[in-house]
Amino acid sequence: MRLKLKVWRQSGPQLRGRFEKYELDGCDSRMSVLELLDHLNEMLTSQGKAPVAFESDCREGICGACGLTVDGRPHGWRDNLPACHQRVGKRRDGAVITLEPLRSGLYPVVRDLVVDRGVLDEVTLAGGFASVDTGLAPDADTLPVPHDVAEAALDLAACIGCGACVAACPNGSAALYAGARVAHLASLPIPSLERGRRARAVAAAVDQWFGACSGYRECARVCPAGVDLGATALVAKERWGAALHPART
Repeated sequence: MRLKLKVWRQSGPQLRGRFEKYELDGCDSRMSVLELLDHLNEMLTSQGKAPVAFESDCREGICGACGLTVDGRPHGWRDNLPACHQRVGKRRDGAVITLEPLRSGLYPVVRDLVVDRGVLDEVTLAGGFASVDTGLAPDADTLPVPHDVAEAALDLAACIGCGACVAACPNGSAALYAGARVAHLASLPIPSLERGRRARAVAAAVDQWFGACSGYRECARVCPAGVDLGATALVAKERWGAALHPART
């Protein structure tokens, strides 16, 4: 299969970017978006040209590194799949595929398809962790957690931090990402001991750095971990809980 790729090239954060067009022979319907880029880079390096910079690590949908925009959509054509699992499929010979960085004013381009997603760390640093003593592994058996509570917490903790939800949102909202971070810890007995502090800190970080959630739902459609749209309301819920219960630590 022969495909035409339209790829964003940008040599540095302060430099002007532009699209460059490439024609690529030997493509396969089973190739992922990242494998297409590998194939392109083999061709470019064989011609003595600079390869396209892009991020990837596990290529198993776990690490969240491979965030990019495919034909105008974060990660690619299909809902709830990371770029490393988006396949070329049955595209016609000569079809055009457009590859860009994740598009958000919060994610400056570092080079080509690589962006700086460090703003997400502001949420994690504010409260995406437990600082209370959680004991050792055997202690976990002394405090039973109901099965449904544990499953719900695990579903929220599945967020891989790729940042596609922010790029998909017209307002640049991190409601899905922050809601998943806050709520999975709030629902468990030991991390919930600092539930109030965490809610206040994360809410402040979200207000400082991100736009408001306006219910567009694009975040949940592109989320590779399938985090439920309801997570977008959980920062507000935790914030109100902390406000109504000021003694909550």
